[in-house]
Amino acid sequence: MTATAPTSSLAAVRYSVQAQAVDVHLFDVTLHIDRPAAGQRVSLPVWIPGSYLVREFAKNLQCLRATQGSEPVAVEQLAKNQWEIGCRAGAAVAISYQVCAYDTSVRTAWLDRRRGFFNGTSLCLRVHGQEDACHGLELLPSPATREWSIATGLSAVATDAQGWGRYAAAGYDELVDCPVEMGRFWRGHFTAAGVPHEFVVAGAAPSLDGERLLADARRICEAEIAFWHADGSRPPMERYVFMLNVVDDGYGGLEHRNSTALICGRRDLPRLGEKKAGEGYTTLLGLISHEYFHTWNVKRLRPFEFARYDYEQENYTELLWFFEGFTSYYDDLLLRRAELIDNAQYLKLITRTINQVLQTPGRQVQSVAQASFDAWIKYYRQDENTANHTVSYYTKGSLVALCLDLALRTQGQATLDDVMRGLWQRSQGGPVTEADILAVVGEQATPALADQLSQWVHGTEDLPLAELLAGHGIKAQAEPAQLAQKLGLRVQENHSIQIKTVLRGGPAEQAGMMAGDEWLAIEVPGKDPAELVQRWRLARLDDLPLYAGGASRVTAWVARDRQLLALELELDQALPAAAKPASEGADGANAVPAAVSNLGLEITDKQAVERWLGGSAAATAAH
Repeated sequence: MTATAPTSSLAAVRYSVQAQAVDVHLFDVTLHIDRPAAGQRVSLPVWIPGSYLVREFAKNLQCLRATQGSEPVAVEQLAKNQWEIGCRAGAAVAISYQVCAYDTSVRTAWLDRRRGFFNGTSLCLRVHGQEDACHGLELLPSPATREWSIATGLSAVATDAQGWGRYAAAGYDELVDCPVEMGRFWRGHFTAAGVPHEFVVAGAAPSLDGERLLADARRICEAEIAFWHADGSRPPMERYVFMLNVVDDGYGGLEHRNSTALICGRRDLPRLGEKKAGEGYTTLLGLISHEYFHTWNVKRLRPFEFARYDYEQENYTELLWFFEGFTSYYDDLLLRRAELIDNAQYLKLITRTINQVLQTPGRQVQSVAQASFDAWIKYYRQDENTANHTVSYYTKGSLVALCLDLALRTQGQATLDDVMRGLWQRSQGGPVTEADILAVVGEQATPALADQLSQWVHGTEDLPLAELLAGHGIKAQAEPAQLAQKLGLRVQENHSIQIKTVLRGGPAEQAGMMAGDEWLAIEVPGKDPAELVQRWRLARLDDLPLYAGGASRVTAWVARDRQLLALELELDQALPAAAKPASEGADGANAVPAAVSNLGLEITDKQAVERWLGGSAAATAAH
């Protein structure tokens, strides 16, 4: 064994984890408590910080038993995720159990004969009353896993070359905030601003260009460290670990204090010999940038309500528009500053976000502050009505950040960068309230702008995007909507048209269509009474104008619960409309027309754009 951290007496709370039954996806866990309370209580979290949904991890726990010395002790279940151990005070107790790991996401745990992964919130029972004591984790190899390696952000105490052995954490919060990756994975290293970084990739094809991935990740990390520590101060982590699980088709990430767990599609990785990577790789770089930015913005700088996590229930906050939305603004912006994308690519990403929000009727129903509070019941539980009654605190939150940054730059006193760093200094990298955010905006700009930010966050009016962009060299122009948007539909096409969402106020809703319908055919009336009605089978939405011709109304035949329904569908709103500048809207100069669902962005002043986006020699010269 190689000691990689100072060793001391064993932690009073220790977990041993071994994976023997890999084909049945079971982790074997033993929890050792040296000095339990009489009737010691333990529980498993119901959620994991960073993913705001009660996920009921205890549903995967089985065969819980306890012994004190050589004698078994009683175990009584008190709640869905809580147990009382009938032990004496002060004498060591061991609690053994198994956890089924069958979730490939970054939020829980996975185990098969190729790979293991877990978050502590899925495997490690919380010992009530001893959360702040030192915690230990021992990872034990089995015949099925002895050739595997380990990657984790935990501090190693005594481990072998593959990483098997003992790790330490200052307390329960730190223990469960350091996920563990196990298996035969690709591994690379780099240093950014003096901080060692490790990147492990599981499941990649042989075509992976690992050196390019490392080089690009390093540029992102250096840009973000420079962003947060422009004063030359040291980053808050001693080292950092990226854990990327590569699958056929997938995407996601979850931030941790000195690591992140990521998922991407195999085709999104850079390939050896490939001169230019595709859009999927840009999306992956944006994910890396997003989760790394969280090292500061949510893991340290965080909502006041998260000063101490309550693992037993929902932890409500109205500030996810800031911690997720502002992070979403900076993830792509910092790709631009790191020169991993150019201005045109960045504006394409911004355009996509703008249109996602404009195509969501729920933006006029729910504020981003409300969306933050309701994340537990709405964002992670999306259904056929989600688009009509809620808005994403990620996408609209990022547009609030965009507007605030441009408004600050228009006033010429500060930028959003100054606000973020000012908030970091004000809170000393700790919990903040909305009042803190508004105060820093007021200090960096004016109280009026702080009031405006509050209105953007708590209101449902559309943001002044066109006006603010115009002041920084970008013209926003309304573009024709796609046919599905004109009809007010979101569909899936596979030999027929399956309706997934009916958007509020559109012709489809007025006709009586609903999510779950299968749109099979249309009837087109003749132009005069003597002309026969024509009936056409639809295979895709683009067939509609082909068969409808110039008809202003058709009968849509849909299947619902095996019944065929005839619905009268007005097509007047679905007729093509010429594009016009957004500034010609009915709401006044530079306003976005209410009916617009697509905006295009055009650069009209390259120097102004460079002053905004920065990150290059040209931008420096422009200043």
